[in-house]
This record gives sequence, C-alpha cells and structure tokens, in this order.
Amino acid sequence: MKLGRGGIREIEFFTQTRQIIAGGRDPRLRVRGTVPGLQVLAETGWVPQQVSETLTDHYRAHREIEHRIQMVQDAQTHALPGSEEGFARLAALCGRDLAELKTELRTRLEEVHELTEGFFAPESRSEPAAASPLEDSPLVARWPSYPALRSSRAVEIFNRLRPEILNRLGRAARPEEALSAFDGFLAGLPAGVQLFSLFEANPQLVDLLVDIVSVSPELALHLSRNAQVFDAVIGGDFFAPWPGVAALTADLAQRLDREEDYERQLDFTRRWQHEWHFRIGVHLLRGISEPQEAGKHYAELAEATLAALTPAVQAEFARKHGGAPGRGAVVVGMGSLGAGRLHAHSDLDLIVIYDAGGVEASEGRRPLPARTYYARLTQALITAMTAPMAEGKLYEIDMRLRPSGNQGPVATSLAAFTEYQRTDAWVWEHLALTRARVVAGPADLAAEVEARRHELLAGPRDRAEVLAELSKMRARIAAAKGAGDPWDPKLGQGRMQDIELVGQAGALLSGQAPRRTACGLAAAAQEGWLGRGEADHLAATYRLCWALQIGARLITEGRLDPGELGAGGCSFLTSLAGVEGREALRAKLDEMTTRAAAIIDAALPVPAE
Repeated sequence: MKLGRGGIREIEFFTQTRQIIAGGRDPRLRVRGTVPGLQVLAETGWVPQQVSETLTDHYRAHREIEHRIQMVQDAQTHALPGSEEGFARLAALCGRDLAELKTELRTRLEEVHELTEGFFAPESRSEPAAASPLEDSPLVARWPSYPALRSSRAVEIFNRLRPEILNRLGRAARPEEALSAFDGFLAGLPAGVQLFSLFEANPQLVDLLVDIVSVSPELALHLSRNAQVFDAVIGGDFFAPWPGVAALTADLAQRLDREEDYERQLDFTRRWQHEWHFRIGVHLLRGISEPQEAGKHYAELAEATLAALTPAVQAEFARKHGGAPGRGAVVVGMGSLGAGRLHAHSDLDLIVIYDAGGVEASEGRRPLPARTYYARLTQALITAMTAPMAEGKLYEIDMRLRPSGNQGPVATSLAAFTEYQRTDAWVWEHLALTRARVVAGPADLAAEVEARRHELLAGPRDRAEVLAELSKMRARIAAAKGAGDPWDPKLGQGRMQDIELVGQAGALLSGQAPRRTACGLAAAAQEGWLGRGEADHLAATYRLCWALQIGARLITEGRLDPGELGAGGCSFLTSLAGVEGREALRAKLDEMTTRAAAIIDAALPVPAE
C-alpha cells in the first residue's frame, strides 16, 4: 500500500515534486502535509481540481487500509495480506465484503498510477512523433558532440524530446533557419539534464523556444547562456497582466529582506531581474503587449530594481561606514529611464543627489566625510548594478549627464546641483533635465528634488535662444554621424533622437516640463512654434521608430537590417510597424522620417556657421 504501484508513496512524490518545482517562487506551496499540499496545488493552478480531489480521496483511503493492516498484524507493515484468510480478516475489520474490497483496492491503485505516471514518465503520454525531414540535416548529426549532451542521462531525455522538437521546427516559416537558430541555442548550453527535464515535464516550453528561435537566433543564443529564465514560465502568472512598478518593488524588497548575505542578495536580484526581463520580451514577441507598453515595462523593471536594491547597498555600506549622514541620497533617472521608456539592451542614465543636512561625516567603524561617503556609496551602487557575477549583470550605467559630466563628482549635493543648474548649466543640460525623474531613495528628499526640478524649469525662456541652440545641436550631431543608416530608427534627422530633442525643447519652453516626448511635442504645438498637424506627425513618426527600435533590440544587438534577420525576424518587425513586407517597411520609414526632418528644419533657425 505504501511503496507499490499506485500506492501512498506515488501520491506523496507527485505532490512533493510539484511543490519543489514551484515552491521557490510561491511561498503558499510550502506546506508539509500531502492533503494540504494537493489542495494548495489545485488552488494555485498547478494541478487540476479534479485530480487533486481524486488523489486526496485515494490517499485517505490508502492510509485507512494501511492502518487496518497494521492493526490486524500488530506490526509496522504496509503489505496487503498474502492469503485469502488474511484478506478476509482485513475485510471484516473494515466492515466490507471481501470481493468488493479487492475490486475497490485494485481500482484505486490503478487510478493513482494512471494519474501520476504521466508526470514521472512523460514519454509514455503520447505516441512517438513522426520522423522529421530535418533529421537528416548535418546540424542534427553534430548534436551528440555538444556539451549539453555529454552525459548519458541528458542524451536519454533529449532523445525523447528530439522528434517533437524537430517536428515543431519543421513547421516554422523557414525550417532551416529555425533549425540553425536552435542549433546555436543547443551548442551554447553548458549542460542539459536540468533544462531537458524541464522541457519534458512542461511541453509548452518547447513551443516557446521554437517561437523564439524562429524569430531571433541571437536571442536563442542569449537564452542558452541564461536558460534558468525558463523556470519563470512554468509559474502560473507568467502570462498574467503586468503588475506595475509598486508591486515589483515590493516583491523584490521582500525577497531581499529574507537574504542576509549581500552577495546572495546581488545574485538573487540578477535572477529576479532576468526572469522579468525575459517575460517582457516574450510578451512583446507573442503580441501580448504593444511596443509602447513593453517600453514602459522595461523602464518600470529598471526602476523597481533600483528602488529595491539601493536600500540593500546602503545597508551593506553602512556596516563599515555608518548610516548616511543627513537626509540621504536619491537616484535620479535621466534620458529614456526618466521618460519611462527602455528597450531590451538599454543602459541606464543616472545621477545621484544627496543632502547631508549640515552633517559633516558619518558615524561608524570607519567614518567618512559626507562628500566622500556619498561618492563611495554611489560607486558601490554602480558596482552592484554592473558587476558580472555568477548570475550575470543587471544594467550598464551611464552617469555622463551629471553636473560637469565625467569631470564632476559621481554624487552631487542638492545645494550644488541646484546652484549649477541655475547659473552654469548649458541649454542642452536643461533639455536633459526635462526628463529627469527620481527612481530610488527617501520619499521626502525625492519630493524636494522634484520640486527643485520644477522650479528650475518653470522660469521664462528665450524661445529664439533655445531653438538656436537646438539647431546647433542638430548640426553637430549630423556632422558627427554623417548621413546615417537608412534602417537606423534612432539616429538621423527626422528619427527618434531628433524628435526627442524637439520634444524636450517643447517641454522646456512650456515651463511645465513634461517628461514624455509626445507631451513635449504637444506643448510645442500649444506654444505655437509647431503646428498641431506637424506635432501629430512627429509623434506618429516617433511611435513608428520606437516600434522598430524596441523590436530590433529584442532580436539583435547589431545593426538593423530586416533582410538579414530571416523570415521570422522580418515578420516580427513588420507586424510591429503595421505593414506587410520589408519593402513596405522601408517605404513607410523613409516617408515618415523625411517629412519629420522637413518639419523640424522649418521650425528651427538655420544654424550659424
């Protein structure tokens, strides 16, 4: 009754194994009893409700029979009686008819085995897949030499998966392209047993992998080096709506609070961020989210990571040097992070502003002067974000937008920042300030920094001066970049960077300093130096360029050329742009950006020599 086919242990292993798989991510599953375990697995969607109820009923019945056997034999045994007489005594103790009890036991044991066997032996659930034409490819022939297939256990599992994988690859738009991308994925895997087992127990992961390799060989290669992100897909909420920055911040902060070791906190943050980053990309790839939504999600993920990790960095730094002197420091997102729109490979433009509040030094085992304290704390935060560890890195950090650029201190006092912006900042620095947004740090200091930003940007501006400076900036960028790549959605006149500058000028001249490009363009129209239709066209062109930018950065880190992306990648980009075919995409991009450049040229003065 305990160790036999369909017995107690099969139900317990079925329950415990699923708890192990998902319990690291969902604390609700960390219950001890088998029946409570089955119940919570059903409540969280890991086991169908009917299966949970049936196994619970059989488990209780099995346990009752086990107890009756031990009462009859007065021994710690789990074996059913070996004689007819012994079975009759058991039936009598249960108050049951002998033949009826035997039939019921046989039925229960068989049903338990049938319900649990598919989980422990997935290859028995269906007929073998038909042979694929891709089986004869030279790529397939070299698979046994890959590191992921060096163990006999990995080979055993993969051989069960291979027919179905090849069949699904064969159904891609261009099977040979998809096979080549999958080959790159497989070649990059350092080991295979764990991932192949995950695929076997969760066939939907194979579908997702084929989707990815059919669109982006480069993303497939990235996944081979970060295969642990597939763990996130088997959770019940991978395809749920986006939770928002507050929920993300709270989730990461709570998890970091449970880790006492600083290095483990950094590694966990990387795992957590990689899983959410992967989820954003998959949602965009499968059309669950639109380009504008995905850009917002990438930015909110970066903000949540900074907001939750910064206190952990501060606490570790305080162990040596004491608590932060004065009111602490805030991290300010600049550029695309401040505007709330990132793509898969965006770095983070940051500045750090602190207020020592007149306190000269910290109090700790190794006290530091306030200025030195905040400079070193900032360096510690940069290291926490950028250091390559076992789980990789989080983000690249760019701090060139701080006062005085690379020549200035990495952390700036609130008083010095305010004074610099009032008296020494260039027009382009005020343009950049229109997108600044506090993303981490004490709430009271964050509110004051935002109030200072509004105050600095609210003053009257000389429109002619701002537009003249903008015209000079465009001329310098054009001279440095040349004609530009016709497929580049970011650089070039009439493209993203160009339109962002116009939006920032609109925000600056309005005195209201909205952060988003579309709002800045609308402000320019309201101020009268852009027509309403012109602002609308610039906004539409910006949306088109952004769709290409976020799509391209998801599937390739290099130069965008739809002709080199393969059928899947090209189809993905054209769908984001709302056109059919590469030629239509190029025509739309050229038409929109050419008109956008002409609108900007007409709105700005001719730059001085």
